[in-house]
Amino acid sequence: MNLLKRRWFMLLGIGTSSALVTALSKQANATQSGITELTNTPTPPQIDIFQAAVLGMVQGLTEFLPISSSAHLKVVPEVLGWGDPGVAFTAVIQLGSIAAVLWYFWNDLTQITKGAIGAIARSDYNSQDFRMAVGIGLGTLPILVFGLLIKKFIPDYDNSILRSMAMIGFASILMSLLLGLAEVLGKRKRSFDGLDVKDGVLMGLAQALALVPGVSRSGSTLMAGLFIGLERGTAARFSFLLGIPAIVLAGLIELKDVFQEGLSTSELVPLVVGIISAAIFSYAAIAWLLRFLQNQSTWVFIWYRLAFGVSILIALGVQLIPNT
Repeated sequence: MNLLKRRWFMLLGIGTSSALVTALSKQANATQSGITELTNTPTPPQIDIFQAAVLGMVQGLTEFLPISSSAHLKVVPEVLGWGDPGVAFTAVIQLGSIAAVLWYFWNDLTQITKGAIGAIARSDYNSQDFRMAVGIGLGTLPILVFGLLIKKFIPDYDNSILRSMAMIGFASILMSLLLGLAEVLGKRKRSFDGLDVKDGVLMGLAQALALVPGVSRSGSTLMAGLFIGLERGTAARFSFLLGIPAIVLAGLIELKDVFQEGLSTSELVPLVVGIISAAIFSYAAIAWLLRFLQNQSTWVFIWYRLAFGVSILIALGVQLIPNT
């Protein structure tokens, strides 16, 4: 219990410090440059090796924890004065997270794939592996469909209101409240062996919410898993498996776009560093979260998300106060 309390206060302290640092940093930026929004960066700044390593660490630690990697990859570099690294960079370094999750769950993926193929051959459509495979497949469709709709109808998505700091703050607060509600109402009685196709569909719909920075793919699917009665560990494990196709496709699409535009050596090296850093910290985050949720609740993440979102909105409010 003492260890849990230390962890709780440690993360809460991080959230509180984040609020103070963010507010002060953004207020200073507003005073010096006269800007009133931190979301309109026409051209992403050049990322150096050190920055890439740090951003890879942020990506790795936040991709699989229910606190939103996209939000932190936007907020952290802004707070440090680096500017928004852009959607392309943040999507490409997800390849590190892809490598980590594939490595960690390789045996599970192999079993599900072989089991599903065998079930089809035997016409055994009640097989657990077949239902898992179908659930993951159907659960991936919502985020793909909505992602394509966003690309079609919001061509300037990088600079849209959906990626604004205010939206990140509101989304983080809203998701903290929903995750807290799921903790209170969730029955947490269903194990991994009891997963069904409908679970994949429902969690897939929740996963699509993560297209808005601040929601968190891991957080939204974990929330949905708790609402439908899954154990915390089961919800987290299935969340990781469900997220593999979406993360892989997003990373590969952005990687294709980046190489089509061309990369100089100065741009390629930081990308590689960011990918490696993201892989290392992603693997560590996956292993830690699965162990943590075996015996602990998600309340530490709920409070952190609440503090994170409130700190952003406070900072934006401070930023809008006229200088006297």
